Amino acid sequence: MFTFVSASRLAMKFRFRLRTWLHALLLGPVLALCSTLAQAEAPADATKALHLLDYIGADYPPTVAGGKVLDAGEYREQVEFSAVLAELVQGLPAHAERAALEQGVQHLRQAIEQRQDGPQVARQARQLGARLAVAYEVSQAPVITPDPARGAALYAQNCSICHGDSGLGDGPAGVGLEPAPANLRNAERLDQLSLFDLYNTLGLGIEGTEMPSFADQLDERQRWDVAAYIASFTADPQAAKGEKTWNIAELARQTPAEVAASEGTASLAAFRAQRAQPPQVQRGPAQLLDYTASTLDKSLAAYRSGDHDQAYDLSVAAYLEGFELVESSLDNIDTQARRDTEKTLMAYRQALQDGLPVAQAEQRLAVAKAKLEEAAKLLGSDGLSWSLSYISGLLILLREGLEAILVLAAILAFLRNTGQQSAVRSVNIGWGLALVAGFATWALAAYVINVGGAQRELLEGCTALFAAVMVLWLGVWMHDRRHAAAWQDYIKSSLVSGGGRFGFAMLAFFSVYRELFEVILFYETLWLQAGPAGHQAVLAGGATALVLLVGLAWVILRGSAKLPLSLFFSINAALLCALSVVFAGHGIKALQEAGVLGTRPLAFFEFDWLGIHADAYSLSAQALALLAIVVLYGRSWLAEKRRGLA
Repeated sequence: MFTFVSASRLAMKFRFRLRTWLHALLLGPVLALCSTLAQAEAPADATKALHLLDYIGADYPPTVAGGKVLDAGEYREQVEFSAVLAELVQGLPAHAERAALEQGVQHLRQAIEQRQDGPQVARQARQLGARLAVAYEVSQAPVITPDPARGAALYAQNCSICHGDSGLGDGPAGVGLEPAPANLRNAERLDQLSLFDLYNTLGLGIEGTEMPSFADQLDERQRWDVAAYIASFTADPQAAKGEKTWNIAELARQTPAEVAASEGTASLAAFRAQRAQPPQVQRGPAQLLDYTASTLDKSLAAYRSGDHDQAYDLSVAAYLEGFELVESSLDNIDTQARRDTEKTLMAYRQALQDGLPVAQAEQRLAVAKAKLEEAAKLLGSDGLSWSLSYISGLLILLREGLEAILVLAAILAFLRNTGQQSAVRSVNIGWGLALVAGFATWALAAYVINVGGAQRELLEGCTALFAAVMVLWLGVWMHDRRHAAAWQDYIKSSLVSGGGRFGFAMLAFFSVYRELFEVILFYETLWLQAGPAGHQAVLAGGATALVLLVGLAWVILRGSAKLPLSLFFSINAALLCALSVVFAGHGIKALQEAGVLGTRPLAFFEFDWLGIHADAYSLSAQALALLAIVVLYGRSWLAEKRRGLA
């Protein structure tokens, strides 16, 4: 039995009991969620039947021993559930295997009624479940290899309040609960559950208790990550390097008890360790795009069942945790293909948000999946080539760092040209803190707290919009003072003293921070896609980009020193105002990718480097920024005209 609790529900107390879980599964409203936990083509009844078989395989063994019932209440539930199981299998769609499955269920019911020993009944249930999963294509393995390091942070947020930091069931919210939260370090109990069982537990609520479904809080990848972390409680990491290595499908579906029975206890420790830390499969483009496609299928299944919120959330996760991570690589091969694929994914998401008929949503999804297949062919299924790894490493840093370096170089050139060397230190402190904050945010997201794709894009979008306001303010300020005779006195008395220095430092901070976390994310993904053979190419590309960016900053600083002061102010002001328009476009696009804003495509040209996207919301934000520039510049022109007349 397990208890999980969301960080947003710390005041709530939860309890778990495995038989209650299955009882709720059969009787409660959480049945609507089952279709999202299996491949879209898997019938809902097949998924429910598989859950029921898993339950019998896990909870029947301690119920009967030597032909005697040890727990009468539990035994009655087993008999009832076996009857429900028979009805579910009989109601499955026509299939060549259905008759054999029905016969297998009858044999299982007879074994339960005859009170056969637990291990024998559990083995029958597991074997029957395996045949059912194959026949009706119920996916039981993760698309992307689970990462227990990510799962540790999620466990701390959602589970430790009841189960305790170390999984002993001693969390503060579990005090007084009956039954008490499970001791997740009970190896005998955990050995009866597969990773797939743990994954499903996280995805289903418990009817009749305060425990909700976590499907709307933890996406598919996150639930697999937590499952792997829970499995680590009973595993010895040193035992992972055994004589045998299991693949991810075996690690997800098999239980340690099954491995011990079929391969001997000598293999038990190695299996426990490997399922807790599955051998890392290279997270190449094909794997990420497969994740996107399969999650979109789940999204459509949820939409068909009427759960529009869940469908939309899954469509967002499909983009952020899959396709977005290969965008940079695809952009370097075929920019138009990247744009077309992105548009079709957004169009499908918008269909869900607008509540269009299922048929129209299906059509848009079919177009999106066709584009995903084309992208997969362009990227290939294996690791990236040396040249593509180098180009990707170069362009990621160059593209993301260009805007930040332009802002920093403009500010530093301005301060040095106006003799305000003391304020340079504030700017350097600002971007230096941005580097620290960027890497710290990445470390927290990877190892301490969960920052998913939506939160990442939300952070980027808000930071970009704030930076747009800041650079617009600075650009207009410079424009206003390009002809002022007393501008230096004003700077000394106001801008560069105290609050002015803080403003420069803050602008430097946000200009760098908004780009850095995205750069780290893309490099982390590129590192896995390139594989060991391409790591040197990625590093070489990044180093080349860094040299180019430093050279660009030097050219701006050097060239600006030779410009007349009035011209220098005008150029800097124009540059910063232009960047405010770029940042506005980027900020809105990031909020759209996070699912906060919808999309409204327009017939308009696109230029990603300038933040121009053929979308009504993005273009409206940029139009608003342009209007602000016109108004503020117009105000400055009128003020100058009045001074001239005076």
